[in-house]
Amino acid sequence: MYLPKHFLVEDPAILGQLISEYPLATIIGNLDGQLEINHLPLMLSEDKTKLYGHIARSNPLTKVAGSSNTAVTAIFNGPNAYVTPAWYPSKKESGKVVPTWNYAVVHAQGSIKLIEDPAWLRSHVAQMTDIHEPTYQSNWKLDDAPEEYVQMMLKAIIGIEIEVKSLIGKFKLSQNRPAQDYEEVVKQLEKSPQEALQEMLQYMKPAQ
Repeated sequence: MYLPKHFLVEDPAILGQLISEYPLATIIGNLDGQLEINHLPLMLSEDKTKLYGHIARSNPLTKVAGSSNTAVTAIFNGPNAYVTPAWYPSKKESGKVVPTWNYAVVHAQGSIKLIEDPAWLRSHVAQMTDIHEPTYQSNWKLDDAPEEYVQMMLKAIIGIEIEVKSLIGKFKLSQNRPAQDYEEVVKQLEKSPQEALQEMLQYMKPAQ
């Protein structure tokens, strides 16, 4: 990943926060010389050393975990937004401005393995449910479904663990612009009713 120093974020707490807010990861592995790409939600351990998730047993990602090359990259995409140069005060001075795109992403690189333990898998699925249900003002629990059905569904999936060897973030949030341009971008985002721009605003404010 192209990563100028002013966009580099290495603070595990900040990176972990993005992962918790945007848990749907794009996982990329190598299977027989071809890229194997999947999209699934992951959970980061408290010590930031492991990522956990689950996949269908028929998913080719299981073959990556069982191969000689278990290296994978999990990409978490945070907020993103188009930034118009019309917002920059410096536009009036020279006109030498162009559009850009702001975004925040986290790359986690590591090795993947499978988890077969049925008790772990049930606990994992229940935990993920408990984490995400409140987002929709709901309180559905795994135990709400018939036990026979739950067991059938659990048998169709398998747990995965990614041992994180590298966790790095690229937060491109107009840090390379003059202070007056940065401040005006923030002000314009504050005026916008668009949810995506409000999400970007929350990431830009701490970056000042």
